[in-house]
Amino acid sequence: MLNQASDSNFIALNVSSEVKFLPTLNILSLSEVSPVGEIWDKHRANADKVSEYYAQAGEGIFNRYAWRVKMCSEWLEFQLCTEETEGIVQFKLSDAKFCRVRHCPVCQWRRSLMWKAKAYKILPQVVIDYPKYRWLFVTLTVKNCQIEELRETLDWMNKGFKRLTELKVWPAKGWVKSIEVTKGRDGASAHPHLHILAMVQPSYFSHGYLSHAKWVALWQKSLRIDYQPITHISAIAKHHDPKILIPEILKYQVKESDLIGDREWFLELNRQLHKTRAIAVGGILRQYMQELEENYQNLIDKSEEKDEVDRRTLSFRWERKSKKFNKE
Repeated sequence: MLNQASDSNFIALNVSSEVKFLPTLNILSLSEVSPVGEIWDKHRANADKVSEYYAQAGEGIFNRYAWRVKMCSEWLEFQLCTEETEGIVQFKLSDAKFCRVRHCPVCQWRRSLMWKAKAYKILPQVVIDYPKYRWLFVTLTVKNCQIEELRETLDWMNKGFKRLTELKVWPAKGWVKSIEVTKGRDGASAHPHLHILAMVQPSYFSHGYLSHAKWVALWQKSLRIDYQPITHISAIAKHHDPKILIPEILKYQVKESDLIGDREWFLELNRQLHKTRAIAVGGILRQYMQELEENYQNLIDKSEEKDEVDRRTLSFRWERKSKKFNKE
């Protein structure tokens, strides 16, 4: 029997048999090795739906996207990494060809994993350098807009956020801002909102504290609107690690269910978000996390190579009929 555990790049197996016999195990599919295989299967199946949407659009750039997404991650190679002392064999993703189309479900998932992995490695140093600083999680919203007005709305929100950070009462000394877009309940509109991980001085809670009503008023003023926008602000307790908020800040820009829910909404989303930035970093955090803003992301983490690596590999190929990654 295999005892399974996994993360974004590794599939870890406790094996009772000798490591050298592992490649000969009767493994038929990636999902039999670990639950992460089911995740690969889900994203790849949704990528096929997205590819079909692009192909049906009949537009030049979307035709190119259709082909790229169709060919994305059709083949995966995992390298065996052995932990002799603990009797664990890890399957590390070592090779795959990704399309890097922004709204490809596979690449969006991998990109989010890479963002999180980088942030997890960086944040401990920030905490060491600024041990007394505290952290806020801020969500800033506006009223829903028509999907055709999304780009204009995001430009306006980003300008409003810039004005907010320039106010004297703005408390954050560093921040990470991400944009999330969800489909409105009417199935046609878009709900854009900002998630901010904000780093504040400890004195914020003794003097300079902003009440919820004050945050609402400041966001309303910065947007220059005549209604009170919904905002959410929560502080991370002193004894809690700010890394607990990384999954929320650096998650998908658009929910995968929204990507595949309606073709026309999805295609217009592509037009509206083309060449927009999903992540922005400001203040003193820029010196630590500026690379999160880069458009190009390595979707295979090769930063932690093992000293002792078993050179054998296992490969899996996507089969559309079974909707599974099956062993070659």
